[in-house]
Amino acid sequence: MKQIKLYNIFFPIWLLMFFPPVVLITIAGNFIIDSLVVTACYYAFKLADMQIDLKTFYKKSIFKVLGYGFLADIAGAAILFVLGIWGDSFGLPYELISGINLDPFSHPLAVVTIIFSIMVSAVLIFVFNYKFTFSRYIKERKVRLKTAVTIAILTMPWTFLLPTKWFYR
Repeated sequence: MKQIKLYNIFFPIWLLMFFPPVVLITIAGNFIIDSLVVTACYYAFKLADMQIDLKTFYKKSIFKVLGYGFLADIAGAAILFVLGIWGDSFGLPYELISGINLDPFSHPLAVVTIIFSIMVSAVLIFVFNYKFTFSRYIKERKVRLKTAVTIAILTMPWTFLLPTKWFYR
């Protein structure tokens, strides 16, 4: 009798963030977090000194921060998706694939892989915000750098580290 292995019985919790109707909750949560971080950056880096008021700064940047952040999260999730679904085609061991999909803390390389995908998202969040979102509103490079780095660190997709097994019985 031929033995069949089912590698991806469980749907990774981090992937659910991108499917309706959960995506609406994800966007709402990201909007709240991004709003808090953009507002905090405005005050922390004294952007009022640059002749821009909070309301204008917020209105001109929040949807770009949100959109680029979501795009960056999708890029990081794509790495995990490819490795989680087709990892056996790349010769990855079952334990690593299972770690990526179910419990990152069950395999050291799963933690490393997920942190790598989170860092890819963070770098993209930084680049998008530094080059596109704030380039018109924050002329001083040092302040723009601090703002983009802060947003990248605080809004990177930390939820990728949540073990899916917490949500399944």
